Amino acid sequence: MIKKFKNIEDSQLTITELMLPSHSNFSGKIHGGHILNLMDQIAFACASKHSSNYCVTASVNKVDFLNPIEVGELLTLKASVNYTGRTSMVIGLRVESENIRTGETKHCNSSYFTMVAKDENEKSTPVPGIILTSKNEVRRYARSIVRQNEGSKRTSRFNSTVFKVEDYLDLLKDSNSKIELKA
Repeated sequence: MIKKFKNIEDSQLTITELMLPSHSNFSGKIHGGHILNLMDQIAFACASKHSSNYCVTASVNKVDFLNPIEVGELLTLKASVNYTGRTSMVIGLRVESENIRTGETKHCNSSYFTMVAKDENEKSTPVPGIILTSKNEVRRYARSIVRQNEGSKRTSRFNSTVFKVEDYLDLLKDSNSKIELKA
């Protein structure tokens, strides 16, 4: 089988949407759930465009809402393939809002969605690799590998069968908790 590779820019996407009152919560800010929905849609579109297959969301790396988004602002989401595995892709996302009257833009959040390509039988299917053409692209690819490795360590370290309470008591001593372990 001949390995296929694609340029990153061939699947990069940007969407812009006006934030409407129907997207807002009681305080007039845009619902975080609405933003997550838009992020999932653009991650799907970017991954599907790269893989030429239907894709599903396997995981979402940390999403911090850095700045509130107001009704009437333009929301721009940018998506790019940062990493390709055998059947999965890490899609880097950046979300910015723009006040259409002042032109002020705010970085609202960034995140990484791991998407898996599926064939017509809903089985995971291989994806093309990506061609890295800049230092920034290599940095993003390497960062994805490191993030995956750290995630697997984090998962195993806190596995209930190997977790040792005594290893973490110092960490908890100044926390807002009270430890009353039962035998």
